[in-house]
Amino acid sequence: MAHSKARVTDGKVTYPPGVKEISDKISKEEMVRRLKMVVKTFMDMDQDSEEEKELYLNLALHLASDFFLKHPDKDVRLLVACCLADIFRIYAPEAPYTSPDKLKDIFMFITRQLKGLEDTKSAQFNRYFYLLENIAWVKSYNICFELEDSNEIFTQLYRTLFQVINNGHNQKVHMHMVDLMSSIICEGDTVSQELLDTVLVNLVPAHKNLNKQAYDLAKALLKRTAQAIEPYITNFFNQVLMLGKTSVSDLSEHVFDLILELYNIDSHLLLSVLPQLEFKLKSNDNDERLQVVKLLAKMFGAKDSELAAQNKPLWQCYLGRFNDIHVPIRLECVKFASHCLMNHPDLAKDLTEFLRVRSHDPEEAIRHDVIVSIVTAAKKDLSLVNDALLNFVKERTLDKRWRVRKEAMMGLASIYRKYSLQGEGGREASKQISWIKDKLLHIYYQNSIDDRLLVERVFAQYMVPHNLETTERMKCLYYLYATLDTNAVKALNEMWKCQNLLRHNVKDLLDLVKKPKSEASSKAVFAKVMVITKNLPDPGKAQDFVKKLAQVLDDDERIRDQLETLVSPSCSCKQAEVCVRDITKKLGSPKQPSNPFLEMVKFLLERIAPVHIDTESISALIKQVNKSIDGTADDEDEGVPTEEAIRAGLELLKVLSFTHPVSFHSAETFESLLGCLKMDDEKVAEAALQIFKNTGSKLEESFPHVKSVLLPVLQAKAKRGPPRQAKYAIHCINSMFTNRDTHFAQIFEPLNKGLDPANLEQLITPLTTLGHLAQLAPEQFAAPLKSLVANFIVKDLLMNDRVPGKKTTKLWVPDEEVSPETLAKIQGIKLMVRWLLGVKNNQSKSGNSTLRMLTAILHSDGDLTEQGRMGKPDMSRLRLAAACALLKLAQEPCYHEIITLEQYQLCALVINDECYQVRQCFSQKLHRGLCRLRLPLEYMAVFALCAKDPVKERRAHARQCLVKNVNIRREYLKQHAAISDKLFSLLPEYVVPYAIHLLAHDPDYVKVQDIEQLKEIKEALWFVLEIIMAKNENNSHAFIRKMVENMKNTKDAQAPTDPKTNEKLYTVCDVAMHIIMSKSTTYSLDSPKDPVLPSCFFTKPEKNFSNTKNFLPPEMKSFFTPGKPKSANVLGAVNKPLASAGKQIQSKASRMETTSNDDPSSNPGSPHGKTRLDSTEMDHSENEDISLKRADSSDKDIEKPRGRKRGVASSEDQDSKPKRGRKKAAANTAAVVESEDQWDEDNRPEDEQNSPPKKGRRGRPPKSAAPSQDTPAKGKRGRKKAAPPPEEEEEEEEEEEEEEKVEEEAAEDEEEEDDGSSENVELKTKGGRQARAPRRSQGTESAESTPQKRRGRPPKSAQPPAKKPARAGRSKAAAAKEEEAEEEDEEEEQQEEEPTPKGRKKPAGRRR
Repeated sequence: MAHSKARVTDGKVTYPPGVKEISDKISKEEMVRRLKMVVKTFMDMDQDSEEEKELYLNLALHLASDFFLKHPDKDVRLLVACCLADIFRIYAPEAPYTSPDKLKDIFMFITRQLKGLEDTKSAQFNRYFYLLENIAWVKSYNICFELEDSNEIFTQLYRTLFQVINNGHNQKVHMHMVDLMSSIICEGDTVSQELLDTVLVNLVPAHKNLNKQAYDLAKALLKRTAQAIEPYITNFFNQVLMLGKTSVSDLSEHVFDLILELYNIDSHLLLSVLPQLEFKLKSNDNDERLQVVKLLAKMFGAKDSELAAQNKPLWQCYLGRFNDIHVPIRLECVKFASHCLMNHPDLAKDLTEFLRVRSHDPEEAIRHDVIVSIVTAAKKDLSLVNDALLNFVKERTLDKRWRVRKEAMMGLASIYRKYSLQGEGGREASKQISWIKDKLLHIYYQNSIDDRLLVERVFAQYMVPHNLETTERMKCLYYLYATLDTNAVKALNEMWKCQNLLRHNVKDLLDLVKKPKSEASSKAVFAKVMVITKNLPDPGKAQDFVKKLAQVLDDDERIRDQLETLVSPSCSCKQAEVCVRDITKKLGSPKQPSNPFLEMVKFLLERIAPVHIDTESISALIKQVNKSIDGTADDEDEGVPTEEAIRAGLELLKVLSFTHPVSFHSAETFESLLGCLKMDDEKVAEAALQIFKNTGSKLEESFPHVKSVLLPVLQAKAKRGPPRQAKYAIHCINSMFTNRDTHFAQIFEPLNKGLDPANLEQLITPLTTLGHLAQLAPEQFAAPLKSLVANFIVKDLLMNDRVPGKKTTKLWVPDEEVSPETLAKIQGIKLMVRWLLGVKNNQSKSGNSTLRMLTAILHSDGDLTEQGRMGKPDMSRLRLAAACALLKLAQEPCYHEIITLEQYQLCALVINDECYQVRQCFSQKLHRGLCRLRLPLEYMAVFALCAKDPVKERRAHARQCLVKNVNIRREYLKQHAAISDKLFSLLPEYVVPYAIHLLAHDPDYVKVQDIEQLKEIKEALWFVLEIIMAKNENNSHAFIRKMVENMKNTKDAQAPTDPKTNEKLYTVCDVAMHIIMSKSTTYSLDSPKDPVLPSCFFTKPEKNFSNTKNFLPPEMKSFFTPGKPKSANVLGAVNKPLASAGKQIQSKASRMETTSNDDPSSNPGSPHGKTRLDSTEMDHSENEDISLKRADSSDKDIEKPRGRKRGVASSEDQDSKPKRGRKKAAANTAAVVESEDQWDEDNRPEDEQNSPPKKGRRGRPPKSAAPSQDTPAKGKRGRKKAAPPPEEEEEEEEEEEEEEKVEEEAAEDEEEEDDGSSENVELKTKGGRQARAPRRSQGTESAESTPQKRRGRPPKSAQPPAKKPARAGRSKAAAAKEEEAEEEDEEEEQQEEEPTPKGRKKPAGRRR
């Protein structure tokens, strides 16, 4: 050892054996050769070789000289670096180098050599790997901890390693690098920010994408050193996030990206950082909050993230950002929701309420993305979303923005197709979303043409995909139809009718185009273009495109032929696809990728192409029905009871027989229908008869073998079948056979002779059959019919009460409990009316006699004989039958002319009948007659009396009827400008004089100056005027004012010499005038034209007479509040300010205001219009007519301008109150009328609600208990006050609630919601249910009270005069609207114009 030290002191370098001196004097090759030998020597040495260590100490110092460290040759440098690495290994733990500067130079030199690792294909790579392995294993760099420049050395090392790592390196290289770097972090005293940046920079997305291996290396390093490096990471984020010292690092701008990466690497790295994010979430800087929200969305939404569970305060703070004021932040939160729902279903409960609020966000984009998030998760797995989330999507189908509505509808459609049609989630999933099909079809009730077009597209692509094979497609349609709710069925029927109507319009256009050019033909083409335009999106632009299409059809014969094939009734589904493809190809242009004209044509073709129904399809559908009949179908597997499936299938066929009659023309189809006729199920046979009636026009000549079998069946049904089947059998014979008179005679004679009043049950079918024969062939049986009516119907049937009625307090009972005698009398009344409608003249004065008979029934409250033997329910039925018969006769001009004012007024009072069902059915018949422009305009005034109805739904229904009728008339006048001379019979404003006259003769209006009575008059007038004045078109307010002024200058034609009658008239006129003046600012302008008053109601004004006296008491003026009339909204209100979760503000927007069928296509003959508000659909309770639009509003919303609460009279008040007033109806809102014939109901629950109340209320404040001196004499007869329904029995209540739920759901479909606020969607669920409870409680009080005196109808002693002033005949301007059903009774008209299936049960699956 002493020798060695001497040699060291001597400075002489000792080389290994065989190695000569290494200096700059030798060549590079020689130097490399000698260095290799030195490397080999050092490699073989170990730490225990003390002698060798001493021997080669000078060599070790020599190799660290600048000559070698700065040698230009890389091979030399590599070999020297290897030697130095071994030297550190051999001499560890003390290195032979003591100078800090020398140590720094050596380690920087070794670091530079490590760059050689980059080239894995290099011949020297193994030596570079050896170098790395050596220094990593020995942890050589740990020597640098004591150096002042250690940070520079470590930083350079880290940078080098991160730079050289690449995908060519194996796992060992990666491992050694991690070992080397981790030892520095774990064993060092500190980690500088520069060194930390060197690691973290590799996590920044830009670097990460450039060098994935460097990212993996940094990730592995951080995992290895998590505990040691965490304080430094925390300090870094604390400096940047909390103290805002962004200058501490160049990575400050990437702080949120780093947090995400570090969290994904090891959440423990951020234990102290995450609380800082909660602080940042509340920053005042929008951009900063947005960045934090984006970061946390990724952290919470990551697949395996447990952050929400581990850090609940942060999670709750994040959820609060769903209500952030900054739109992009709310948008980011909503987008995050889908990832969270898919990756963390357990968090769905937390998200639900916040998504609910955001689904009503004022921003369209946010509402849209809520839908996208929920639908995306649902499409991945339905179990990820709860029912509440799906409900948010359902609500957005009524959004005010088309983009949002479309996304919601398409989302629901795709969910339905995946889980219901394709059955991916099994039976449970299919059941969970069974409501979607109904909801999508309910949207067809909306006014927007875009909505309806989308429903049609959804139906054709998602609900019953048109590309399915025919049998599969029809099976899909069959079971879909069987499981739809009633409103969805109506919507689907309406959809087919609208498409069919458009097909006919296009066919008419083709026919017009083919005609020779002339001015008349050009006008006709333009008119037809306008009609077609209204069935397309954006009618303004579509008009030009349809004109262009008409020109193309005129010029291009090939396109014209293709379109003719497409609209032909015999076009098959396959032909339709070919035609559509050829037409679009011909009209398209490759040079013009965006072609609005072509898009419009596609819309049109999409609507008119028969993609579902053709002859083959009908045949397949019939086979499916037959399978169910035979018991071989898989009905139960589809979740449909067989009996229900058969009925639904027949109803479906019945509807299709209206829209696609030619498709039924096959022997197979007709033979299957014959089999249905012989079934025991009455509904099935009835549907089959209707199908035959609709499709059998060519049966006699094309299918004689079917005719020979069918005729005897029809004759047997007409003679002995159920009444409805008998009716359809007669109409089948009428429409199908040429020698109908012979067949009619064979039926008429035996039935006429066999009528026996003693056998009442056997009378109903013969009377039904004879009634329809009387209407269809009045001349053929003129003499026997007159005798039959005079002798049998009137004398034997109506004027006798053979069987005493049941004594009951009920006013209405289900159909099956109505006595046979009453049913027979009803059919007798119908027979008389049908006979008169068939004759269509009053030459024999039979019309006068019949009218007197009908009014006598109304005078006597239904008990014509007045012997008191009839039960109250039977009397209600007969009152209803008589009133409906009067309405029917009023639709025929020759009979309308002979109806006296007293008869008209008596008929009008039925709308305030004491029985709820009478009011309900009567208003439906009235509404339908007005909608078809068949009833004269004065009958619209009858709805003014509905303002006094105690039941909210009845008032709402009446208001909707008025809105619909006003819109129909205005639209009709727009489309038929040439009939301006007939304005008197069509212009809605002309209903005002009729309403004033009717109210002046209201039996409730006894004391002219009575304030309470005048308030009722004011409310009734405002009920009509609010709707009439909603639009001030052509200065109509001034026109109405002028009309009222003119009325004050006339006298009441009904009693021109009676001062009190005229004073009443003038007083009501003053009420109307004050309403107009308080609600209009333009009433004082000049009237656009001079109004014409009906001469039968008002006398001619006297010359030089001006009635300027004010007849109102002074205190009455305070009740006229100024304000603008409410218009009938189409698409909801505007968005409300942003609301946060849990803060609901109930909107008071009345649903009734959305009922205006204000779509341009809603002309009086539009089938769309009919279904939306056609009250003749009597397969619901009264509520059903308004269920699609019912308001969740307070009474004052419905009855503006009432500003007072309605009081309920106490029992003392009721006892002491004067017993006068009209029979107010007891409302049975649960009654479900299931047939177009108002007395053929199937499912009406037992009516416990209609027992006469001691004191009903009309929804007005209770009057003074003191009796009025003007109370009518006790003997005066009239109507009882209508009363709210009392409590039903428990099971009836449940049935009512079940029905109400369905109605409330359907209410969404008709209502256009306010989509911006978080509250307004809640309208439907709360209003409908809560509105009923008070009425029940009221009814409970009144049910115990005693009956009160009737009033309203004149006493029997005051017989109506035989004559009345001559009345102008009803305008025939609407004759075009009467073509379809002029020859048929009201039931037939319904079937012709609205073939909506009846009697369908509501599926139990629709619950909320």
